[in-house]
Amino acid sequence: MSAPTELIGILSETGKVPKRRLPDLDGEAFVELYRDMVRIRVFDKRMLALQRQGRIGFYGPVKGQEATIVACARAVGSTDWIVPALREGAIAMMRGLPLEFAVAQLIGNDMDLCKGRQMPCHYTWSKGRYVAMSSVIGTQITHATGLAMAAKYSERDEVVLGFLGDGATSSNDFHSGLNFAAVYSAPVVFVCQNNQWSISVPFSQQTATETVAVKAKAYGMPARRVDGNDVLAVLDVVGRAVGRARGGDGPTLVEAVTYRQLGHSSSDDPTRYRDDAEVKAWLARDPIARYRKFLDVEGLWDDERDTEFVDEVDGEISRVVREAEAAPPLDPRTLTSDVFARTDPRLEEHFREEHP
Repeated sequence: MSAPTELIGILSETGKVPKRRLPDLDGEAFVELYRDMVRIRVFDKRMLALQRQGRIGFYGPVKGQEATIVACARAVGSTDWIVPALREGAIAMMRGLPLEFAVAQLIGNDMDLCKGRQMPCHYTWSKGRYVAMSSVIGTQITHATGLAMAAKYSERDEVVLGFLGDGATSSNDFHSGLNFAAVYSAPVVFVCQNNQWSISVPFSQQTATETVAVKAKAYGMPARRVDGNDVLAVLDVVGRAVGRARGGDGPTLVEAVTYRQLGHSSSDDPTRYRDDAEVKAWLARDPIARYRKFLDVEGLWDDERDTEFVDEVDGEISRVVREAEAAPPLDPRTLTSDVFARTDPRLEEHFREEHP
């Protein structure tokens, strides 16, 4: 087990990988990792544009963190659970959430599976075992632990991926969740996307420790610290942690060191608290551009295929946006459906009067 301060990486800055470190994947699998990341980025760009046009109210961009998201999604099985933080919504889509439902959730109309009750980007997809996220910092950590403990007690072959950001390591749930998970040897992998900023609070002010990974030592669980902009390294590290959990050896804390290239959300202006030089330095380590170099070196991708694929994804998103925007508003009666066994008669009367 590596020391929790060592940063594990596979991809070089030039896209080269030592043969002994090359994952056991075929050419199509390598390409699909790239397609997954590009799909996320194109969707991200389009949804942020919709917000700026006033067609949706809020959006949380993930630009710069695509490698960790994709690798984690590919590291687990279909029966495993995803308990997200804020920037893992693409995993729901990778696990089958139709794009039109994702866009409708941002709008909050009749097609929205959440019936307008959740904040935008807070998808839920029970068929894909993707639990709705919470904007409350850290609460999902204990949920992930509880879900994993239930799986263990029920003797189900399930592993839970519980996500958190660097800011969530300062929450009470971080201590409670990791402590319980370690004590009860729960089959959970905690993935901290350390993107250096908790809204406007830098990592240097979040903790006095050098890394997030080192905190695992206090709870008696192993930790790995991985280059979160290296999709192959994250796939390897998280895959091993998932295998360990599935084998009955308990939880692991994975710190994926990455960077949030844009604001915390569409409501945030990062230029007010971030230095341009810092942003430029991280842009040079962009996970998609870096992985594209690897594909080029291996002869698996080229500019023509890239252009065709981006156009294909962009066209698909345009289609689903049209479909989602054409859906009618929510029926006001959904305000109480799935909430009360029997709706208050006064509300029923109001619904009849307002919407006969």
